[in-house]
Amino acid sequence: MPFTTRLVGLILMLIGIGAYLLTGRTSVTALIPAFFGVAFVGLAYVARKEAARRHAMHAAVTLALIGVLGTLGRAIPAVAAGQLMRPAVLAQLVTAVVLGIYVWMGVRSFIAAQRARKA
Repeated sequence: MPFTTRLVGLILMLIGIGAYLLTGRTSVTALIPAFFGVAFVGLAYVARKEAARRHAMHAAVTLALIGVLGTLGRAIPAVAAGQLMRPAVLAQLVTAVVLGIYVWMGVRSFIAAQRARKA
């Protein structure tokens, strides 16, 4: 899971930088996915230590869930208003999808680890 976390972090950084450039570098808020990405890379780094892995991965999945909820909270009204093709809205939707998949993968990993500990 630490490798996946680092990969998701790098993807989020690319989304944030791309959104920032596509929106004309007018708003720092376009970099929010990149800020999340930095946090994910940091948590993946912390997870390299076996003793800290469980806590770091739980923190990463929690952060991802917060990111999904926050991103969708802004993207859904924009899509409903017919702004789907705006670069900022597209970046929000892509970020929500990436984070949603990560949450799903994390929960599956936690369940598998729990079953392995019981066995």
